Amino acid sequence: MPRTVWLLVAARAVNRLGAFSLAFLTVFISTRFGASARTAGLLSAAFGVATIPSRLAGARLAGRIGRRDTIVLGLGGCAAAQIGIATATSLPAVAVWAVLLGLVFELYEPASQGLIADAVGPGERVRAYSLLNAALAVGGTGAGLLAAGVGRWDLRWLFVADAVTCLLCALVVRCALPADRPSPRTGGTPGRDAVAPWRDRALWAVLASGTVFALVYMQIMMALPLTLAERGLPVADAGLLFTVSAATVVAAQPALRLTRIAGLGAPAALALGYVLLALGMAGYALAHTLPAFAAATTVWSLGDVLVLGRATSVVATLAPAGAADRYLAVFGVSWGVATVVAPVSATQLLAHAGAGTLWGVTAAGCLALAAVQPLVIAGERFEPRPGAGLDQRKRGTGQAARSESS
Repeated sequence: MPRTVWLLVAARAVNRLGAFSLAFLTVFISTRFGASARTAGLLSAAFGVATIPSRLAGARLAGRIGRRDTIVLGLGGCAAAQIGIATATSLPAVAVWAVLLGLVFELYEPASQGLIADAVGPGERVRAYSLLNAALAVGGTGAGLLAAGVGRWDLRWLFVADAVTCLLCALVVRCALPADRPSPRTGGTPGRDAVAPWRDRALWAVLASGTVFALVYMQIMMALPLTLAERGLPVADAGLLFTVSAATVVAAQPALRLTRIAGLGAPAALALGYVLLALGMAGYALAHTLPAFAAATTVWSLGDVLVLGRATSVVATLAPAGAADRYLAVFGVSWGVATVVAPVSATQLLAHAGAGTLWGVTAAGCLALAAVQPLVIAGERFEPRPGAGLDQRKRGTGQAARSESS
């Protein structure tokens, strides 16, 4: 992998070390300020609404001030907003800081994903994005333990820890990555090119599927602590379960090199991943003890290994040359939509139907995703061209060398 990929992987792993605070945002609002589950869910949804323009703005900023500076700006803004949440003394203040956090939360994603897309060829993108996810999981292993420990003391310190790791990540990126000059290839130009992703029907199909997956993922983050509380287990044990998930993702990385798995086409690999996610959600519906929750977490995390890197690679493969930032930004809207819907759907289903129904419905959604993948991903546009990876890697190496020399 090129140096740029390794630097981003290392920086994001540091950032991930403190990135479990959002999973406790709804609980934090409820316990610290006495807000109802409905109010807490609505405030978390407001954060999600703010993340939608954040990701689109990130793609535009990458074209105006450069990818490196966009990443640093986004991480610095996240740190400031996290400190604001931790020190807030009233519910309105938390609401303001949560919205501000959403507005900067996704700025760095299109830039960092675009850097990886341009640094490696189409044939290597699944491995590159899987490597990034594995590094995030390594950081997540420590983050889960941190959340389990600090969360028992005071939930505010989770947001402080997240802010510190954001600043450390920004420092690594600012010092280690060369400055990049915005150009039409990386940032796009006004006019027809700028709206091309929204006119791509294939991208719309992948976006719809990705939005449902993102909703599943965000419901896990939002609803798992609440489910533990409903079933008489400590809320902070969610940190231990997130650690189990992270360890599973890391341990499963060598399986991606197995011939039977590496040789799967995108529809088959994604369908298998969604089936495993469905099994894990069904496990949550039935679980009442920490070992049972841990077993279900292991199963859905194996599905996560198959889905995340492959889905991002599919979108990067769809993008024309130099347009990866814009395509990945549009695809990332799925996470903003999911962050809006998940707090409301999770809290409402828990309040009116219980945890069993919540996770049963989520499992059914995963099975539906598995069934439609052959329809969502079809055609030659999703398949890397033979030899493209080598050519792209040579171009990326040359571009990196020119950037560093300048």
